[in-house]
Amino acid sequence: MKEKYGKDFMLMVIGQIISLFGNGILRFALPLYLLRETNSPTLFGIVTACSFLPMIVLSFLGGILADRVNKRNIMVALDFLTAGIICVLFLCIGQVPLVPLMIVVLMLLYGISGTYQPTVQASIPALVANENLLSASAIVNQVGALAGLLGPVIGGMLFGSFGITPILLISILCFAASAVMELFIRIPFQKRNNSIGVLAIIKSDFHDSAHYMKHEKPILIQIIVFIAIFNLILSAMLIVGTPILVVKTLHRSDELLGLSQGIQALGGLCGGILTAVFSKKLKISNSHILLFLCSLSVGIMAVPLLLGMSDMISYVIITVACFAVMGLATMFSVQMIATVQTETPPELVGKIIAVMMSISMCAQPIGQALYGVIFDLFQNHTGVILLCVAALSALVSLASKKVFHRSLNSI
Repeated sequence: MKEKYGKDFMLMVIGQIISLFGNGILRFALPLYLLRETNSPTLFGIVTACSFLPMIVLSFLGGILADRVNKRNIMVALDFLTAGIICVLFLCIGQVPLVPLMIVVLMLLYGISGTYQPTVQASIPALVANENLLSASAIVNQVGALAGLLGPVIGGMLFGSFGITPILLISILCFAASAVMELFIRIPFQKRNNSIGVLAIIKSDFHDSAHYMKHEKPILIQIIVFIAIFNLILSAMLIVGTPILVVKTLHRSDELLGLSQGIQALGGLCGGILTAVFSKKLKISNSHILLFLCSLSVGIMAVPLLLGMSDMISYVIITVACFAVMGLATMFSVQMIATVQTETPPELVGKIIAVMMSISMCAQPIGQALYGVIFDLFQNHTGVILLCVAALSALVSLASKKVFHRSLNSI
């Protein structure tokens, strides 16, 4: 019988802490470095959008690999690969044009992340018992939130004081150390027939996932559609809008941007803790409430900008509201993933999670590119932008109520 949290699960968690910390300082520093160097919200939005495209495609590939290849080997290989990419970036900065260099590096990093995360999520059912899946998933999300908390705060201090160089060096060490740690993990694995070729495997596995969702769990398709629309409207705005609001609209320092994003990550950490504490009380049929509260929080972000409050007060209110959004979004995300893990056959878990992640993120790059242009064109009306985002996302959350309510008997 599997222990509640065995040695291998704890090793995976420790490896995640190290890897995600390196990832956290990179995800903070690289886009900020681009925004500072180019001073263009439009370019910032377009590059950010381009970086997400491989993540969408490779999320499904990650699910296929997670179900057919030893999960530990995938994590080890991807962490070593990431360390190598950052080494190349370190050598190329100042020698190669910045924008194309950043596009290539960010696309590679997000693509690796898209392959990596389904592997981690698919490993959890193999390491813990079914009754502990929700709390184990919450722990993994808490690790991500903790790394996201420390990454931007430390990254902001390092970037503000010393520039991009120490961040690149620290991240290289983090990914290499994580890969070494993961070498000692043992994840149960049953080898499957992979002799039919990669394209045939992709086609077959996609068909299996689509068939399962269409005929066995059709409610999943409707949920994915609503999540995709919500990502287009709200999530894309937060990813592109928060750095622009803090750096350009409110004229805050790199350190304060790092603190703001660290507090957002703290919101994710708190959301994971609340999910674990109230795991028995949370119901998927009420998930639309979490989305509505996210929309309400964005509406609060608009208030200081519309009322012309001071830059520092606006910064505090926006940061607190982002804390709330991240906490609520994490509760929603953990609940969705744990439900799929519990109700999906083991041989399909990785693929179904990957398909959900890929499809739900499809609209996000479009939103990121659009918001870069919108914040550039209407930089003096950012409060109105946030108010419109809040209203539209609230309508989506209310429209999803019937779908989540039906899912109580469908999932």
